[in-house]
This record gives sequence, C-alpha cells and structure tokens, in this order.
Amino acid sequence: MLSEWLKSKQNLLNVILWPSPWPTTQLRSPIKLSVLPHLTFSEALLWRYSSFSLMILVDDAGGEWPVIGHAPWHGCNLADFVMPFFLFIVGMAIPLALKRIPGKGKAIQKVGFRTLKLLFWGLLLQGGYSHAPDKLTYGVDMKMIRFCGILQRIAFAYLVVALAEIFLKDAQPKDVSAGHFSVFRLYCWHWLVGACILIMYLALLYGTYVPDWQFTVQNKDSADYGKVFTVACNVRGKLDPPCNAVGYIDREVLGINHMYQRPAWRRSRACTVNSPYEGPFKDAAPSWCHAPFEPEGILSSISAVLSTIIGVHFGHVLVHLKGHSERLRQWIMMGIALLILGIVLHFTAIPLNKQLYTFSYVCVTSGAAALVFSAIYILVDIWDLKLVFLPLKWIGMNAMLVYVMAAEGIFAGFINGWYYQDPHNTLVYWIQKHIFIGVWHSRRVGILLYVIFAEILFWAIIAGILHRSGIYWKL
Repeated sequence: MLSEWLKSKQNLLNVILWPSPWPTTQLRSPIKLSVLPHLTFSEALLWRYSSFSLMILVDDAGGEWPVIGHAPWHGCNLADFVMPFFLFIVGMAIPLALKRIPGKGKAIQKVGFRTLKLLFWGLLLQGGYSHAPDKLTYGVDMKMIRFCGILQRIAFAYLVVALAEIFLKDAQPKDVSAGHFSVFRLYCWHWLVGACILIMYLALLYGTYVPDWQFTVQNKDSADYGKVFTVACNVRGKLDPPCNAVGYIDREVLGINHMYQRPAWRRSRACTVNSPYEGPFKDAAPSWCHAPFEPEGILSSISAVLSTIIGVHFGHVLVHLKGHSERLRQWIMMGIALLILGIVLHFTAIPLNKQLYTFSYVCVTSGAAALVFSAIYILVDIWDLKLVFLPLKWIGMNAMLVYVMAAEGIFAGFINGWYYQDPHNTLVYWIQKHIFIGVWHSRRVGILLYVIFAEILFWAIIAGILHRSGIYWKL
C-alpha cells in the first residue's frame, strides 16, 4: 500500500515538473471570492509557522551557532531568510484578502488600520524596551527610542503594495490568457511600480555622497561609553559598513541615537578576534565597530518592498490559474530564475547583503521563498499531508501571539522575573542547565535543543490548546 501511494505521488509530481508538450493551461472560471482564502489557508499557516519558528531558532540559538545567525555583513546565513520570507507571504496574501472587500474605500480603511496596528506593536516591542529574557526592567528612553524594526518594515511594505493592488488594474479571472507570461502582462502596472522602486533604491545607494561623520558611544555597558568617534568617508557608491548610503540616510533622517545599537557587523573580522562570534573588540578595531546601524532602515525598507511585490505575483498566479501543474510551473520557474539572477549578481557586481537589502539579496531570498512555498504546496495540497503538519498550522493561527511571547522574549522575560536569591536562579536557566546543557555536556548542542523543544515545540502545543478553545490573536 505504501509503495503504491508513493508511486502515485511520484507520477503526479512528474506530470507537474515534466509536463506534456501540448498546451494544458486551464483558467479559473468565475468563483465566489469567499472561497479564495481557503486556497492558501493551510500553506500560509505552515509558512507563517516556519518563519516564526525560524525566527525563534536564529534569535535564541544564533549566538551559539553563527552559521544560523545573521551574517556580519556581506553573505546570507539562515537568519537572513526570515524577513524576506515574511514579506513574501504578506504579499501573497494581499490579492486574496482584498478580493473579499467590496469597494476601494473600505479596502483603504482596512489597509490603513492594519498598518497602524503593525506600527504600534513594532514601536512597543522594539522601540526601546530590551526584551531579552535576562533583562528584568521595562522602560523606553524617548531620547533613544528606535523608530524602525521588523513590524514597522512589514507595515511599510504592506501599505505600499496593498495600495498598489487597490488602485491599479482590478483584474478578474476571465481576463487571463494562456501563456507563461499572461499574469505578468495582466499586472504590468504592478511591475512598473517595482521597477521604479528598484531604480530609486539603486540611484540612492550608488549616487548618494557620504561625508565624514561622528557618533558618541551610548552603550552604558561599554568601556568606551561617552567617547566620541569620527568615521572617515567622503565617498560615493560604497557598500562597506561605515560609508554606505543606507546608514547615511538613516543617520540624517532618523538620527543616530534612534538606530539599532548592536548591529551584526560587530561580529565581523575587522571588529573582534572572536568572529563570527560576539566578543571584545580588537585593540586596533576601526571606529565604526562601535557605531549603531539600523538593519530595518529607510532605504533598505524601500528595497524590501520588492520582496512583497514578488509575493503578490505568486498570489495572482494562485487566483487566476486553476491547475496544480500550471501554478507550480509558474512558481518554480520564477523561483529558479530569481535564484540564478541573484547568484550571478552576487559574484559580479552586487553582493548579498541583508542589512543593505541589496537587489541580489532580494532575488536569492525571493527565489528560495518561491521554491520552499512550492514544496509546501506539493506536500499539503497535492500529497494531502495536512495531518502531519497540524502543529505547524496551529502556531500559524496564532502567529502574533508567538511573535510577541516567544520571538520577542516577553514570556521568558516574565518567567525569569521570578527567581530565588540570584536573578540567574530561575526556571528557564534551570531547564537549560540541567535538562539540556547538562545532559549533552555541550552548551551549543544544549541551547539548540532547548530552543527546538522548550520554545518552538512548547509554543506549538500552546497554540494547539488555544486553537481548540477558539482563541486567536490577530491584527
């Protein structure tokens, strides 16, 4: 029985990836808009779970495993796929959600309200309160409040792309003609918006003059607290840490005190002998190693909109094309093309860089997102393995709860607030030390297993209980 089932699935996959040479494009006949969200419901929930699980993993275990943490500068580690994956699925959901809303006015109102909620939670969670589990104080210094962050970037990309979807061509399923580029042609104005964004980003990135600049070390835990450093630049078009246009625009618009104070470049070889781990700075470390940098800044967020536009295209394909094989051909072909383009750009002219959100980074991460989503689509919609992924679906239904409590460390911080004599004598530290690290006699392995089982699996169970009770936290 098992061999026959696997054979049937393999035959179906062969039809998808190596189709007949005869035209087989099937277009979706007019359907009720209320059915549309069901088409990607399971996949979207699994995608959200995977992204949030990945965020928890890289945030809490990345310090022990640098290969899964953010790349110090150029390059692309596992953590660097999280943000583009979020933006991709946000974009993919936009056509499905807006199709259900009658009238542009109501759609604009809904988009605006959701954007404001994302901005509010972004400022509350990342504006100034240190949400690390071992920090037991709450407070926001308005002089140092951080304006940008993960949810703020998602809010900006969502707002831009959703408004484009509302005001540009309102296509109906019957408008699609046969052919691989039919959806591209139908939504050509969306791609024109993307092209304008890319041109503006590249023009500012390579055309902005970056002068010398100064900063004062604001980290009170640093031995250099209060010192003033000068960074020599006087260049244009550089992509190195101290003299790029992304950082310059953020310093001028946001103010240097309102930027992220512990950027990933502190782990670079130029800054610390412990690279790629965090550690004390070298005696001869350049001055910019002490400086802040905003990884979710203004110019990089403009480029991040491209990830959402690519996701919208995948949503359009899902809405307009009926057959599994036709959808997957469109998605897989575009995913492979983006990967190839991004890799070629990385090794020729534009390096992969999450902090700058370079175009090569957009292509590689969007291509990877396309292929991963296609794999989820095959497993869930074609092979019908929904039951296997049920815990993933649960946590996807309460994605906001998991983000706040787990990814932002609010729940662990609350638990650590209850200790016995020593602030490090808490339930969280006891579990880490005696159940995971002590058993495996390795801090690296112990922390990794703790994150997988005591955080990700734990929140999957909590989300399942909440789902059974019909309790969800949504924006």
